[in-house]
Amino acid sequence: MDSTEKKQEMDPAGKKQEIARKAEGLYAKNPDWVSFYREVLGLGGLVRRMYPSRESLEEFEQTEEYARIQELLVGLRCKGPVAASEDEPTKMITVRIPKSLHDALRVEAHEHCTSMNKLCISKLLQFIDQQRVPDMT
Repeated sequence: MDSTEKKQEMDPAGKKQEIARKAEGLYAKNPDWVSFYREVLGLGGLVRRMYPSRESLEEFEQTEEYARIQELLVGLRCKGPVAASEDEPTKMITVRIPKSLHDALRVEAHEHCTSMNKLCISKLLQFIDQQRVPDMT
């Protein structure tokens, strides 16, 4: 039995504990936030390997362990910007939003003493309840 099969057979509490242990271990090495995100929460990261289905991932996102991972990520993001590298180039997206939302984000960023870019990244990293995302129809 390979390690992927072992992880999928592991009891739910064991999976959460293993993720928490590995995330804390990586955090202790003081990586940049992008590397931490990629290794723990990214598409090929630990969490998605342990919870491959959307349903199981959504369940994990409501746990204390997931909340702790988010806290660790915030702590790493406080260290400052990360330079783009070949391993993790920077990508840009354009989002069309109404002026009223843009204005609200600008004020919110000012209130938090941060840039709109950092505020938007923070919002993108947050857990989103499926019920709050409109479907494609």
